[in-house]
This record gives sequence, structure tokens and C-alpha cells, in this order.
Amino acid sequence: MNNIVKIFDTTLRDGEQSPGATMTSAEKLELARNLSRLGVDVIEAGFPAASPDDLEAVKRIAQEVGNYEVNGHTPVICGLARTSKKDIDAAWEGVQLAARPRIHTFIATSDIHMQYKLKMSRDEVMQKTYEMVSYAHSLCEDIEFSPEDAGRSEPEFLYQVLGEAIRAGATTLNIPDTVGYTTPEEFGALIRGIITHTPGVENCTVSVHCHDDLGLATANTLAGILAGARQAEVTINGIGERAGNTSLEEVVMALNTRHPIFGLETHIDTTQIMRLSRMVSNYTGIVVQPNKAIVGANAFAHEAGIHQDGLLKHQQTYEIMRPESVGLNQSQMVLGKHSGRHAFKNRMLELGYNLTEEESEQLFNRFKNLADKKKTITNADLEALVSDELYQPREIFAIDGLQVACGTMGMPTATVRLRGPQGEIFTKAAIGTGPVDAAYKAIDAITQSPNQLLEFTVHAITEGIDALGEVTVRIEQIDSSHTKTTQTEREMRRTFGGYGADTDIIVASAKAYLAAVNKMLVANEALQAAANTHQQTAPQSA
Repeated sequence: MNNIVKIFDTTLRDGEQSPGATMTSAEKLELARNLSRLGVDVIEAGFPAASPDDLEAVKRIAQEVGNYEVNGHTPVICGLARTSKKDIDAAWEGVQLAARPRIHTFIATSDIHMQYKLKMSRDEVMQKTYEMVSYAHSLCEDIEFSPEDAGRSEPEFLYQVLGEAIRAGATTLNIPDTVGYTTPEEFGALIRGIITHTPGVENCTVSVHCHDDLGLATANTLAGILAGARQAEVTINGIGERAGNTSLEEVVMALNTRHPIFGLETHIDTTQIMRLSRMVSNYTGIVVQPNKAIVGANAFAHEAGIHQDGLLKHQQTYEIMRPESVGLNQSQMVLGKHSGRHAFKNRMLELGYNLTEEESEQLFNRFKNLADKKKTITNADLEALVSDELYQPREIFAIDGLQVACGTMGMPTATVRLRGPQGEIFTKAAIGTGPVDAAYKAIDAITQSPNQLLEFTVHAITEGIDALGEVTVRIEQIDSSHTKTTQTEREMRRTFGGYGADTDIIVASAKAYLAAVNKMLVANEALQAAANTHQQTAPQSA
């Protein structure tokens, strides 16, 4: 019952399970580095048994982030595993190179899960828990155990299962409201009961992991913390399965803003929250809703005259947090086409971007081109340029030219010129229902990557007719060799997100779509490489 709440970030594991949120290994590594700088205590880097690519990503994070100290802090690197030796072995292989490795294993404990999913009795679940936690503890000292669907589990049985996990070596007990079913009063009572009745719990950290199916994830998490939990499992922007997870930014800022109520601290550098939010949104292609707490575009926006008047008289009349506390700079960015490199570099440093000379020159050229089209460049414009220029996936194909013809007369036509992986130039023209559709068809003709467009979102980042437009798309890969697919095959298809920004919304649309296609091609390359490696190492039959 100390006054520090550990922040366990599962953006790279549970967050990536959001439909369309798949990230490349390079993106996961960059995000893990930034999570470490943010000050999270534990990074759940992935589910190593899920795929060879996930295993490799966890290994890289363990080696390159889990051994690097930031501000006197090195994060725990965690891998998820079911209660099976195969999963636990994969998790240990993934995290063992970290300075502070952790294996997180789980098994369901609710009657509905045990009966219909596991087809196991309570005694079998208890025995499995003891055996597999013991096995994990033989490999790694730091073991986290989760009774899946704890929110719908019978409390007395839960105390017994958790007691077995502790006896086998568990050091953290995570209590998940897996389907977002409980209310804050129920969940707080569950945590209090566990702390009171579980034998050996005084030697463990009690953790909470809540989902947002009823919109109660943050409320339940805070109720669990008030009841004595000292680890909160969260994701950036609240992404995750179904309706998502508890948002890191909401829990941290609630503890920070209502400190007299909670009396608790975290190790989070809150001034980096906004930058991480935008990074996750750009990497996953999942747009943050404008009215999202803390990080939404409207979170610190005021339009009503009464609000504006009150705010001008005293900031706290309508703002309970200062925007600077989460890394948001409200001041107008007075930069234009006459600005030089020095002013540009200073502003980028103020926004938190410590760029190399090459990156700075690359972005400055883009900035000058944008400044020729806009009178004033805002902070949001610069953030979008960074995301578009530096954080895009590896380019197999790159846009070298785009021209469209559309209107009420004639047929919408797009001519696209792409630069290939070897520098070769491909040019195709296509007709579509509109200029964006025509451009996408031309890209498809060059890349030969069958897919289905699932989502297309466009909005202006800044105000005015010359605003920088931002487009996010989500595509689903299609196996061109099959004309019909089963329900299982459709569920197994992978989806990929893409992001693009430009003053020309057609160009931004093409950038976003090509970014998603490039992600798909990179993922296919990784799968093919893994398959080839497996084939080469497989034992040959006599």
C-alpha cells in the first residue's frame, strides 16, 4: 500500500489487437523507446507465441529498450503467454535479454469461460495455474498472473486460484475485467476482497486491467486503485480489443489532477502524453475522437462566448488542467515562408523533437514548400509534417507524381507515377468513381497487392481554406487466389492502417493508401522470410 502506482502499458500487445492497428517491428521499437522516455514502469511488448514477427519484435525491444536507462529508470519488458509451456518458452525467449524481464501468464476463471472455452473444471484450472506459474518462475523471477474474466468470476474461487499462483511464485496479480462488465462499486469491492482474503497477497503487487465495453474502464481502474491496487494496465489513447482498454492519459491525469483525493504518484512525464498519443494514432491509423479526454482535439478548445470570457479572466474557470501539462502548446506558431533554419530548429525543439541534421534538413525543405502554400504554419502543421515525413513505414513504393482530372464533365481519371524498390519508375492511369478512387486503382495496378478498403477518414488539421489535410485509411488484405472464403478465413485476414498529410487532399489520400499498402507488403515479406527460414531448418524426411 505505498503511494506509487506502477503504469503497465500494453499498447504494443492489447492495443495492437484493435482491428486495423497492426504495427511493423520498426514502429513497435520506436514506440517502445518513447514509452520508456514517457516513464512507464512496464512495457508489455507483445504476445511472442502469436507469430515469428511478434517474437522478433519483443526480442528487439528487450535488447534495445530493456537495457537502456532513461532518467534513472529502466522499464520492465514483459511478454504475454497462455498457461502452456510452449507459450511460456516463447515469452521467455522474447524477454530474456532485457535487464528486467517479466513473463505474464493467464488462464480464465469465470464459470462461462471454464465451461465453454476451456472445458476444464475448477480443480483443473487451479492445478494448471500452479504448474504453469511454477514453470514460468523456474525461468524468470518476475511473474505476473492474470485470472482472465476475473470480473465475472466467483470471488471465493478467485482467492483460491490467486493463492495457488502466489504459492507457485507469482509476484504480480493482475485482475482483469476482460469484457468490461463490472461497475466501479463492484470492481472496487472485488479488489478489496482479494487483498483481504488471498493468502500471501501482502508479498505481491495487485494490478487492474479494465476494458471499456460499458464506458467504465477508467472509472473501474480508479476504483481498483482506491481499493489498494498499485499497478494499472493501460494503453495510449485507450486502444484495444472491442471498445478498448483503460487510457493511460486518463488514469495518469486523474491521479495527477485529483491528487488530494488519491494521494498517489506515478513515474510518468505527463508533458510527453500528447506526442505519444499522436504517434500511436499515426502508426495504427486509428483517429483519436475530437472529444476524447486529455488528448482529443477539443479537449482544450473553447468556442462558447461565456467560456471564452471566463477563460480570459482566469484559466481555471473552464480548464482543470493546463494544456502544457500534457505537452500541448496552444500558442500560435508564427512561422512562414520567410523563416530560416534557426527559427525552424528552435520551434521543433520546443515541440519535443530532437532531430538529426539530416532529418532537420529533410523536414525544413517540406516546411518551405508548405509555407509557399500557407500564410502561417501552426504547431499542428509541423506535428503532421513530422508524422508524415519521419514516421511512415519503410517505402517499397513511393509517390513520384500524381495528376487527376475530375468534375461534372468527363470521367474521373488519375495518373500515378511510383518509384519502385530498386528506383525504377512505374506509371499507370485509371478511371474511377472519383479522383481518390481512380488514384487508388492506379496504385493497385502498379503494386499488384489485392486489398479491400475498409475505412477512409479525412479532416483538416488546422483552420482555413489552406489547411493541411490529414487522411487515414484502413485496408484488408485479399488472397487473390481464392474467389470464395470461409468465415474463418475472413476473420484471419490482416488489416493495415495508413496515414498521409498534404495541403492537396488527393495527394494526402494517395499517401495514406500507399502507406497502408507498403505496410502490407512489408508484413508479407516478413511472413515469407519466416516461412523460408522454417523450411530451411525443418528436418528432412528420409
